[in-house]
Amino acid sequence: MNAAPTGERGDRPRVLVKEKIGDSGVALLREHCDVDLGVDWDDEELERRIGDYDGILIRSATKLTGALIERAQRLRVIGRAGVGVDNVDVEAATRRGIVVANAPQSNVVTAAEHTMALLLALARNVPQAHSSLTEGRWERSRFSGVELYEKTLGVLGFGRIGQLVCQRARGFGMRVIAYDPYVGAERFRELGAERAAAPDEVYAAADFITVHLPKTPETEGWLDAEAFSKMRDGVRILNVARGGLIDDEALRQALDSGKVGGAALDVFPSEPITDYPLFEGYPNVVVTPHLGASTAEATDRAGFQAAEQVVAALTGGVVSTAVNVPAVALEDLELLGPFLPLCRRLGRLAAGLAEGPSVDRVEAEFLGRVAERDVRPLTVAVLMGVLGGHTEETVNEVNAPGLAEERGIEVSEIKRTAARDFTDLVRVRVLSGDRGDRVVGTVLGQRNRPHLLQAWGQRFNLQLEDHVAVFRYSDVPGMIGRVGTIFGGHGINIESAAVGHSPEEDGDDGRAVMVLTTSDPVPPEVVEEIVASDGFEAGRAVSL
Repeated sequence: MNAAPTGERGDRPRVLVKEKIGDSGVALLREHCDVDLGVDWDDEELERRIGDYDGILIRSATKLTGALIERAQRLRVIGRAGVGVDNVDVEAATRRGIVVANAPQSNVVTAAEHTMALLLALARNVPQAHSSLTEGRWERSRFSGVELYEKTLGVLGFGRIGQLVCQRARGFGMRVIAYDPYVGAERFRELGAERAAAPDEVYAAADFITVHLPKTPETEGWLDAEAFSKMRDGVRILNVARGGLIDDEALRQALDSGKVGGAALDVFPSEPITDYPLFEGYPNVVVTPHLGASTAEATDRAGFQAAEQVVAALTGGVVSTAVNVPAVALEDLELLGPFLPLCRRLGRLAAGLAEGPSVDRVEAEFLGRVAERDVRPLTVAVLMGVLGGHTEETVNEVNAPGLAEERGIEVSEIKRTAARDFTDLVRVRVLSGDRGDRVVGTVLGQRNRPHLLQAWGQRFNLQLEDHVAVFRYSDVPGMIGRVGTIFGGHGINIESAAVGHSPEEDGDDGRAVMVLTTSDPVPPEVVEEIVASDGFEAGRAVSL
């Protein structure tokens, strides 16, 4: 994003550094701005004086609420020296035209190194041996450990941090097997990691398992009793990502039974916490108080990166990590704007229907009037749909292309000014190798409602809602009724449905695809129940 430079006043912009950051960040700000340090200000003083500043730089303690932002009449940029922006009312800032930027890559090296520190501590019983010796006991034989050399490390989540952990583990001579369907196959090959088609492959092979997944409703409790039951006896578990990715009670039971030989945890379901069930009575558990991002270098890096973004926003530079950048130029907003939610939904649906083990390529094709404009924001919207909820950080208009690149995902954008049957069409394909089905959609009506026109090779016309289920089946009477009966038995209400047919070929029954929108998400077990019944071949449920 190119930010507007300071106005015609001719004076330097004023910036408030509300929380302590590294000296390098403050020095950079002072090269371009007049800087005040308000690290000792209380809430009342901040509320009284925030209107004096063009920019503010914070960490995690300061809460920039909508009411506070309304008092900041001059404010044009908020810099967050860290990864998230949970303490900023981004929507309120966006309404006011204030750029919000963070430092998303500031702690990736630190988190990867802390993972390795815990991996080594877990393998060699370092904390336990230290405590024993400092308490006056020489118990050399008790703390004999295992080597990392030629052991298998399973990595769940192969984004920035997972890839850095892989590189470091390979340096110890470890075999790495990783699961992440949103990383291209070529990236696994580049890093020397084996690509697992499913988490079960990781569970079956790994001596150590480290979790680097984002925290979403789908990933909460990812490592549960069922997952532990599929692992090798004595496996060691690490979590330096997010609290809640591991089912606490299931982990405790697996430790008690010996199924899990040890665990190293840096994050917990609620923090701060001092009464966690595994803090006492488990000598094979290593814990640290959320130190994954806590190094002097990471703190300094975060402050400097955030300062760079503040300077860019106030001097007309490129704000590369903004989280609320308008994606559509004003002159294109009227035409392209309605297609943004359609493209996000088609991207998410295409990814949800994809049948391969990885995302290697995303193709976005635009046909009709829309292709006469700069459609790059629409391609980014497709990527946001494909990657949303599957990366360590929140995907937005700024970082989506970079996240795709670092995951080895090739992106293709095609424009054709003619479209059959409709004024405008959007086609999206998510490919794994050379496998990938196309989803097609458009917007219809005065309110530009998104409509799905094609999926799994069949055509229909259905208004897209938040929850979609798709089934492929033999085209015989009664199939829709069977789905409705099963949905009804599980309390799921069908809002709309459409069917696409294939003609009979060579005397065989034809095939059909039904698409349904529902009032609530369709659980995986319901999809499995339907697909297991006679005549059904495949099914997917996707929340858009």
